[in-house]
Amino acid sequence: MEFEESSFRCGLSTTMDQIRNGWFSEINDLWPGQCMSLQVDEVLYHEKSDYQDVMVLKTKHHGRALILDGIIQCTEHDEFSYQEMISFLPLCAHPSPSNVLIVGGGDGGVARECHKHPLVKQIVQVEIDAKVVDASKRFLPFMASGFTSNKLTLNICDGFKYMEQHKNAFDVIITDSSDPIGPAENLFTESYFKLLKGALKEGGVICSQNGTVWAGLDHVKQTMNHCRKFFETVKYAVTSVPTYPSGQIGFVVAGERGDLTVPKFRVGEREVREMGLKYYNAEVHTAAFVLPNFVKKVLYQ
Repeated sequence: MEFEESSFRCGLSTTMDQIRNGWFSEINDLWPGQCMSLQVDEVLYHEKSDYQDVMVLKTKHHGRALILDGIIQCTEHDEFSYQEMISFLPLCAHPSPSNVLIVGGGDGGVARECHKHPLVKQIVQVEIDAKVVDASKRFLPFMASGFTSNKLTLNICDGFKYMEQHKNAFDVIITDSSDPIGPAENLFTESYFKLLKGALKEGGVICSQNGTVWAGLDHVKQTMNHCRKFFETVKYAVTSVPTYPSGQIGFVVAGERGDLTVPKFRVGEREVREMGLKYYNAEVHTAAFVLPNFVKKVLYQ
């Protein structure tokens, strides 16, 4: 599909309405008064699935970008910082993450990273939207390479129903969701964390996308409070992703006991080279949990 320019208006009705004069602008009430814009060369893909609006852009300076319901999910320029951190924080916080469940992650990036960890033996992924997987395989091969992992079993299904049927099954569960609107809204609720707890083996660790403190601190706190009802240790970690709102995103990392801020599997210089990591290492792991005072006051006091 060649690039199409359409009129801009507040109260956007379709994702195409967010493209004007060759720029895609991410305008959403989740982060009022600000937006990220990407200069567009071409719209490579645009379809409406049963669940959401799916678009892939070829941008001028950030490579290819996946857009869901008008919100930037990842760009070729900086996706590695998100994918590595949401994967390696929980994997390295667990002493033996043999069996891993990924909920969401339809672009394949989290599967790509989980495959790299030498202690991971089996990865199960549940993604509700087949169109996201198909679009990623066609247009985002740098992430969709994760789908070729010989450790991976991919299921196109509802993550809630899957976990209801698989109790005490996983060492690590990673929830790679979009923001809390549309099909991902239920992945931030109390009932979801109850399901996560039931699907974990004893001593298991979870990690879920949990927004930015700069444009949603109240929501971050609410999600962590939901999580605390089922997990003894609940922490918030951050990473830098320039094309996300405020350039930062965080994760709720939780488990039954132990210090999640200290990696049990240490990624040093040799492991960084062997696994081809661009962002994560053992020092970054611990540093990710160091928060500014205004955040600590809201989340931990």
